[in-house]
Amino acid sequence: MFSPPAIIVHGLDHARTALRPGLPVTLLSAPGAALYAGCGWWRALVAAARMEFPGTQGTDLLDCGDAPGRAMAALRIGQRGLILDPACPAFPAVAAAAGTLGATVLPHRPASLDLAQPGAARLLSVWLRGDNNVRLG
Repeated sequence: MFSPPAIIVHGLDHARTALRPGLPVTLLSAPGAALYAGCGWWRALVAAARMEFPGTQGTDLLDCGDAPGRAMAALRIGQRGLILDPACPAFPAVAAAAGTLGATVLPHRPASLDLAQPGAARLLSVWLRGDNNVRLG
């Protein structure tokens, strides 16, 4: 399965930055974001950013940490890409539920560029073009 390069976004400004180049991108939440920010916040953030950049292809992933209840809540409101700790006893059940909805549950976060890191924005275009060897600093 092809997945565009992942960019960790922490808010709407980061999502705009990730989408602005017009290159395929996976918007990736911070680790465990579903636990402290919620799935509704994530869906609203992604929708607002995508409305501003409708031509940019890609997907998004919400990290649910080890909280299967948060993952199920996200599925109920339409989230189709999730990350859930594979050690979570409910992982198989959540993955099965996701499969019936055409959604995906990943056991691990993909390689990503975190826009909260100093200097990350200047490396964005290189990362989105597939150079996963970029270094910050």
